[in-house]
Amino acid sequence: MKIHHHPSDELLLDYASGALGEGWSLAIATHLALCPACRRAVAGMETLGGGFLTSVAPAPIGDDALDIVMARLDAEPQEPAAAPVAEIPRGAEPVLPQPLRGYLGGDAGDLEWRRLGLGAFQVPVAMEDRRTSVRLLRIPAGRPVPEHSHRGLELTLVLRGAFSDATGEYKRGDFQEADDSLEHRPHAAPGEDCICLAVTDAPLRFSSVTARIVQPLLGI
Repeated sequence: MKIHHHPSDELLLDYASGALGEGWSLAIATHLALCPACRRAVAGMETLGGGFLTSVAPAPIGDDALDIVMARLDAEPQEPAAAPVAEIPRGAEPVLPQPLRGYLGGDAGDLEWRRLGLGAFQVPVAMEDRRTSVRLLRIPAGRPVPEHSHRGLELTLVLRGAFSDATGEYKRGDFQEADDSLEHRPHAAPGEDCICLAVTDAPLRFSSVTARIVQPLLGI
């Protein structure tokens, strides 16, 4: 498997530093389970960050520092931890790598897929952090997704099959970042259904009037 499309350095750095929310972290961590190059990049960022921390001279703290920290922890909501990166299992490779498989409780064939329309199906992925919408999508082979743009950020990770749009072709392990500057109509490749992990922080903006009418029912 050769991966051609990777997360941006900014996203990888935010992941390495723990600055991403749960949904974004899950997308990055699942990509890292498939991509040795990005695993090495994140490891280098973490090593570099650790070096910076050890080079900083310690600052004096007051006797009440612990009490202040504990009071802040009690007062502030806790951010969910970044999804961990797991090694790819030996033997037959599942469609869904960890940590995504752990979130869903099984592989793609074990899930209850919900009809989304136009022959497509979805499985919502439950998040403690509600700032993003995370779902597994299954697009029928050879079928397009309705043309749309974005009100925010959309991260898409291909897990089986492939799709293409104006920006290129995306196969297993490939990662797409789409923002409000991109309007596209992803088209699943023939041969097998395309299964993707999609993370958004705002509803899509569909070009079709029909798609816009049913959008509230679909929740996308």
